Amino acid sequence: MNPKQQLQEIICQTYGETIATCTGEQLYHGLLTLCRDRMSQTPVIEGKKKVYYISMEFLIGKLLINNLINLGIYKEIRDLLEENGKCLAEIEEYEPEPSLGNGGLGRLAACFLDSIATLGLPGDGIGLNYHFGLFKQVFQDNLQTQEKNEWQEKDGWLTKTDTTFEISMGDKKVKAVLYDISVIGYKNGLNKLHLFDIASVDEEFVKEGITFDKSAVEKNLTLFLYPDDSDEAGNLLRIYQEYFLVSCGARLILKEMKEKGYSLHKLHEHAVVQINDTHPTMVIPELIRLLTLEEGFSLEEAIDVVEKTCAYTNHTILAEALEKWPLKYLERVTPQLIPIIRVLDKKVREKYSDAKVQIIDKDDRVHMAHLDIHYGFSVNGVAAIHTEILKHSELKHFYNLYPEKFNNKTNGITFRRWLLSCNRELTDFLTETIGPKFRQDEDELLRLLDKKEDPAVLARLAGIKQTKKNQLAAYIRKKEGITIPTEAIYDIQIKRLHEYKRQQMNALYIIHKYLEIKGGNKPKTPLVFIFGAKAAPAYVIAKDIIHLILVLSKLINEDEEVNPYMKVVMVENYNVTYAEKLIPACDLSEQISLASKEASGTGNMKFMLNGAVTIGTRDGANVEIRELVGDDNIYIFGEDSQAVINHYASKDYIPKQYYDNSFIIKRAVDFIVGEKMLSIGKREHLERLYQELLNKDWFMTLLDFVDYVRVKEQAFADYENKDKWRRMMLTNIAKAGYFSSDRTIAEYNADIWKLK
Repeated sequence: MNPKQQLQEIICQTYGETIATCTGEQLYHGLLTLCRDRMSQTPVIEGKKKVYYISMEFLIGKLLINNLINLGIYKEIRDLLEENGKCLAEIEEYEPEPSLGNGGLGRLAACFLDSIATLGLPGDGIGLNYHFGLFKQVFQDNLQTQEKNEWQEKDGWLTKTDTTFEISMGDKKVKAVLYDISVIGYKNGLNKLHLFDIASVDEEFVKEGITFDKSAVEKNLTLFLYPDDSDEAGNLLRIYQEYFLVSCGARLILKEMKEKGYSLHKLHEHAVVQINDTHPTMVIPELIRLLTLEEGFSLEEAIDVVEKTCAYTNHTILAEALEKWPLKYLERVTPQLIPIIRVLDKKVREKYSDAKVQIIDKDDRVHMAHLDIHYGFSVNGVAAIHTEILKHSELKHFYNLYPEKFNNKTNGITFRRWLLSCNRELTDFLTETIGPKFRQDEDELLRLLDKKEDPAVLARLAGIKQTKKNQLAAYIRKKEGITIPTEAIYDIQIKRLHEYKRQQMNALYIIHKYLEIKGGNKPKTPLVFIFGAKAAPAYVIAKDIIHLILVLSKLINEDEEVNPYMKVVMVENYNVTYAEKLIPACDLSEQISLASKEASGTGNMKFMLNGAVTIGTRDGANVEIRELVGDDNIYIFGEDSQAVINHYASKDYIPKQYYDNSFIIKRAVDFIVGEKMLSIGKREHLERLYQELLNKDWFMTLLDFVDYVRVKEQAFADYENKDKWRRMMLTNIAKAGYFSSDRTIAEYNADIWKLK
């Protein structure tokens, strides 16, 4: 039965309605049924070797449209709905977004699962089934507050399986229950995202906001992603979560291997465990424990097999993000792993005298990344410059020991979601202009360069961008109650709120621009600055930066002298759904992290693919974007990675000196605690941020600020040259093919996994 007939039959049998007469919600559930039925008939991808991608988060986004696209029935369904007066985009609004991730790490994992299936590779994700995810962000009194994010529905993509495990953790024992979400490749087979839960989870345990008793692990273990770890109970809960994840994952892997009749002594020939960041590191000692305790391996045999099976992806250069757990915490949560970790550390000490590479340091902290590097067969960074910094700076001691283990795998994004799904107008235009092959071969986008001087093509591109701005403005008006002009430059910074990503520098520029407009220096085209970000609940300065942006938004948007020329919006509860609206509408993509601090970034790639131009530092994948598009099609500013590393090494960066020596810095920083801001905002938050910038500024906002202002002004001036800007848009789209996650996964497979 073709999909049109099938949907009509589902609606008739379930609701006694036609497509024309049923509600949007009924259509949503009808489409769910249609997709699930077709996916159940899709063959599971099989092979003699399989990758298990184990991650603390998978930010998968809404799945309906993505699954329709990958099933190859999107256009038929869209046309059928339109014929009956229905809109697929409106139907999608009924779908809750799964709250299973936080930011780039989780979104990357989701893109990777899509690409693994699209390339026909056997590979499943392993994660946790968070009931409330990170949190739902709510703004009150220009401050971020947190509420539980209730996303799970009875009739959804999540399927309960018969697989259960008993997991012991310290003095606690819980029953693990496995839920699956099907992951279908683009016109290809099926893999799974395995999500583990506890049978005893209690959603009623959360009383107000996101506060709960962190010690009642049997009830709270799978409620939240990254629970507040500002106290001992929070740290212990994180370890409970991480151990629960890896113990379930390890048991599932061994179970599947035995069911297929494989010898566990040849585990590495049939399985690869890709450890996504340090959170799942305990899978290494847990696999060793299970092989010795339950499968009759000697300790040496188990270590040898596991070392050949596990691979590690490093996602950060920030020392605080490389987990180091106090041994006393691990002894309470995972006492069964301590003898194994001590043996692994002892073996390292016997081979290497350098204290910097030991697993257990002098303060009795266990360095999880060190475990990964010593007892995995591959260590990869996620952008060319990131990997070089790891090899020659941050992990230099390990690179000297194991140069053969280190490799780079520049991140990528799935074009199914970040072009075909979120920007149908651009997708259809590209299909008309260069043909449909780019959908499966992203290098085909390069053919767009042949149209670089074609006025009609450039005008169409500009028209599509305007359409997406109109759509975004309507969405923001509906969601935020803020009206923004559509004939304007859309400058967008959306990513997790962290000082190193430097939203505070963008905010300082907005202050600078506000004061310039007040002084009579008005932009030719109105400017719209849009932010989206969540701050970790215990990250005080990050929440202060959100307060600064929200106060600026209120001040500027209500100033009748300024608001015709500039508006500021911080969208509430930024998520994948919001990103799918924001990214296609963007003109200037803010990628302004301090050089050497952003491992890669993937937002920069999504913006580029949708025709935005990057303003950024020489950091992460910005470096590779610049190499691809050339200096004429990107705006680069600020000091480079080596200069920043040297500043840290010599401790010669003193923000007060930059403040004293620059009028525009002093004026912008002082404005934070000026009369206008304090009349709207809260003194405690604004003064704390002011003092932070003036006296600490660990991520060197003031170092790059003057250059940032100069380059940003140049970008806004260049926008006025319509032909030039449109050619920049076209070049960025044409050169974006390299950043497909299909390319990234093909490289993982060729160099690390070797699945087929």
